[in-house]
Amino acid sequence: MSATARRREIFQRLLADGYVDAKTLAADLGVDASTIRRDLDALARDGKVQRTHGGAKPVDGAGHEIPYALKKDVRRGEKTAIAEAAAAMVADGDSVVLDSGSTTYEVAVALRNKESLTVLTNDLRIAKYVASFPDVRLLVSGGELLGSVYTLIGEHAAQFLSHYSADWAFLGADAVHPTAGITNTNTLEVPVKRAMIAAAARTVVVADHSKFGQRALARVAALDEVTSIVTDSGLDEDQRALYGDRLVVAETVSR
Repeated sequence: MSATARRREIFQRLLADGYVDAKTLAADLGVDASTIRRDLDALARDGKVQRTHGGAKPVDGAGHEIPYALKKDVRRGEKTAIAEAAAAMVADGDSVVLDSGSTTYEVAVALRNKESLTVLTNDLRIAKYVASFPDVRLLVSGGELLGSVYTLIGEHAAQFLSHYSADWAFLGADAVHPTAGITNTNTLEVPVKRAMIAAAARTVVVADHSKFGQRALARVAALDEVTSIVTDSGLDEDQRALYGDRLVVAETVSR
């Protein structure tokens, strides 16, 4: 891969994930860490990224919302493995809240063969997909559309959730940290995520390994407010130990 192509790939990952880790990039792209550092430095000089210790983040800062079209195909195998492990927790007849996002969309896909589910969501893409299930009760929040990610936000969305008591809530996350907890780049989504946690008996965070050890601006929840965190096998062993028994690691299988 040429330097130009590699830097384009790095930038696309940054847009999709909100952060890139140099060590992970080196492993994924098959180059040494010094090459990745030079790539990140070049992108920083071009004004495309802001360098951080060990990686880079978007120049636009914490309020930058990543379009769904850029997120959906990044780490697809990892997201599929995470979703299958998450969906295995759900029994026929359960009620499930699905947060917006590309990983929670994969959870919806993995739930397709469950029977008699009730699904509540603020994600229009998820709602459209779940509507095709042969045996489902679908409830979609109101609210204002955050267009690039097809997400309904605002007071109406939060109030909608306050009227229900679900068995499960599956939340996405922009960052997962052992002390900062679950955090999000976009503050606008936080009240709805908090309402999802309040509405569910059990909350499961679904996030691929690249989100771990990171912090974003807006705090969603402390770790002790969630039942489980499901990630993929790309998470380092030393990182896994920081999250205790609530961490569920799904083995990623090449497809």
